[in-house]
Amino acid sequence: MSFLGKKYSDATGLVVAFLLVSWLALCPDAAMAQSGGLSGPSSVTSDLEGDGLTDPQLRSNFPRNLAPGWFAWKDGLAERGFKFNIDYFALGQSSNSNLGAGEASSGIARFYGAWQATELGSLTFKLEHRHAYGAVAPQFLGLDGGALSITGTGFNDNGTMLTNLFWTQRAADGSWTVQVGQIDVTDFVDVYGLVSPWTSFQNLAFNTNPTINAPNPGLGIAGGVKLGANFYAIGSIADANADPTSPDFDVFSDGNLFKSLEIGYTSGFDRIYFDNIHLTLWHADAAADGSRPEDYGAAFSAAWFINNQWMPFIRAGKAKGTAALYEKSVSAGIGYFARNTDLVGLGLNWAEARGIAGSQATAELFYRFSISPGLQITPSIQFINNPLMSPGQSSITIAGLRARIVF
Repeated sequence: MSFLGKKYSDATGLVVAFLLVSWLALCPDAAMAQSGGLSGPSSVTSDLEGDGLTDPQLRSNFPRNLAPGWFAWKDGLAERGFKFNIDYFALGQSSNSNLGAGEASSGIARFYGAWQATELGSLTFKLEHRHAYGAVAPQFLGLDGGALSITGTGFNDNGTMLTNLFWTQRAADGSWTVQVGQIDVTDFVDVYGLVSPWTSFQNLAFNTNPTINAPNPGLGIAGGVKLGANFYAIGSIADANADPTSPDFDVFSDGNLFKSLEIGYTSGFDRIYFDNIHLTLWHADAAADGSRPEDYGAAFSAAWFINNQWMPFIRAGKAKGTAALYEKSVSAGIGYFARNTDLVGLGLNWAEARGIAGSQATAELFYRFSISPGLQITPSIQFINNPLMSPGQSSITIAGLRARIVF
C-alpha cells in the first residue's frame, strides 16, 4: 500500500527499536492477536482467507466454474500447506479538473501466497507488476489535477515489485508472532477494517493514515503480542530506503529506518482489525544524503463492526510534516457490509499540509459489487474541495471504476 520511497539514518534508533520488537516478540506472558500474525485487511493472509466475518453468500461461482481443474489443483496444494492466488486489478478514473490529463488508468497483476513450512512457521510471498495504461496512473491523477491527494492508492506504474518475502514465526500457545524479511508495514501499521485499497476506499485519506511517512516494502522485522484480555501491541522496524523494484540489504549498512509502535484495544482477538481502537507512534530517520529531515508523528484510530454489518470509523493524525503527505488529518465515515460480501463505504477527510496555506476536504463514496469472491466491480466517486495545489479551482470531482478477478 505504501507509495513513496524514503531514506533515514539513526544507529541509536536501530538499537532501541530492535530491543523493543525483541521484547514484543519474546514476552512469555503475551498472546498474539491472530493465528495469522500481523495480517491486516490488505495483507496476503486476508487476500487468501477473506475476513471470516461477512456473509459468504454467492451470486456466481465465476471463475471457478470456468476452470474447475485449476481450482481443484489449488485446493489440493492448500490441503498440503501451500496456498496461493493470481489476481488482476484494473482501475480507471476521470477528473473534471481544468488542469492535467483528466483521465488515468492502470493495472496490477499479482502472484502471492503462503507456505506453512512447519507447524509454527510459514513463508509469505507477493510479486506484483504495476503498470499504467496511459500517460498518468490513477495514483497521481489528483496531484496532476491540482489536488494534494493520492486518489488511486497503489495504482502506479512502478513495474515489477517484490512486496512480500518474509518468514512468520509463532509461539505454540499463540503468545507472540514475529515477521522477518521483505515486509510491507502498511499491512499492519495503523490499519482498520476498511484500510485496503484493493477492496475498500481508493483515496489515501482513508487508507493508511496520510500523515504517516510509511516506507515502501523492504527489509524489516515486526512483532505483535497480546497485553491482557483485550489489549495488544505491535512494533516494527523497516528499511526507510526500501525500493521493492530492486530489493537489497542496505539497511544494515546505513541504518536509515522507519520505526513504529502501536497500542490497541479490541473486543476479541478474532476481530482485532474490525473492533479496534489504537494509538500509533512512528519515527523516520533523516535521510543520510540530507534530502529529507527527520520525521515523526502520532495517529489515532477507532472503528467498530456493529452487528457484522456497520463499521463507523474516525481516524486522525499529526506529523512533524516534513515528508508525509499531510501534516494534520482527520477522517470519519462508515462502511456497510451487505450480503454476498458487497460493501458500501462513505468517508470524509479534512487535512492541512506543511508550508501550504488553507485546508483541503475530501469525500469518497464507493460500492463494491461482488459477483463472486473471484470477481468484484467497484464504482466510486471522489470530491475534493479547495484543492491545495490549485487555488484557482474550488473543487475537483473524480469518478472511478475498479475491477478485480482472482484465479
